[in-house]
Amino acid sequence: MKFIYQTWWKVLVVVTIVYTLFAGLMFGVPRLAILHETIRNLYFHVPMWMAMLTVFVISVYYSILYLNTGKEEYYLIAVECVNTGMMFYVLGLLTGMIWAKFAWGAYWSGDPKQNSAAIAFLLYCAYLVLRNSIDEEQKRAKISAIYNIFAFPIMIVLIFVLPRMTDSLHPGSGGNPGFNKYDLDSRMRVVLYPAFIAWSFLAIWIASLRYRIRLIEYKRNEIS
Repeated sequence: MKFIYQTWWKVLVVVTIVYTLFAGLMFGVPRLAILHETIRNLYFHVPMWMAMLTVFVISVYYSILYLNTGKEEYYLIAVECVNTGMMFYVLGLLTGMIWAKFAWGAYWSGDPKQNSAAIAFLLYCAYLVLRNSIDEEQKRAKISAIYNIFAFPIMIVLIFVLPRMTDSLHPGSGGNPGFNKYDLDSRMRVVLYPAFIAWSFLAIWIASLRYRIRLIEYKRNEIS
């Protein structure tokens, strides 16, 4: 955890994100049927999900640690990772809707993957509601941690498993080839892969800042 407080990786994250934003809009892309220039959204849409998954995985890990140790700090980390993940979840949904408008003709077409993503989003919204509806602190922390641990695999099934079992417009689902089947040449790889890493570490950075603020508030309440 010490690397969280170091500066070098944060500078690298900012530089890499600036690079991916510029390269994503200016570098050449393959000319694919239907997608055309909208394929540039791949640089923004998919990394949002990667960032979301990164902090959600961390939240599950610290939820397990909290249940094993009872340390309040672990619970706070898990909570702020979920809060940060929800922000990237919304960005993933919005960038997906914009892409769908230009590729499929509507922001929301009732595609199975869109519907599954919406259900999974409500699942995590329920986590936030549950956490705020319990007054007793320790009880709230334990129930929230347990809910978080079970919500994550359900979300994975909803987003990555069920859509593959039915017809879908979304790449990689319902018989449609994923982007790994397309000719994503080196021009796209040199932007997409750094984007995965940069946005994921940005999510960790944001979560760490939120945790440190929450920890200060928690200790202040303990003193008072």
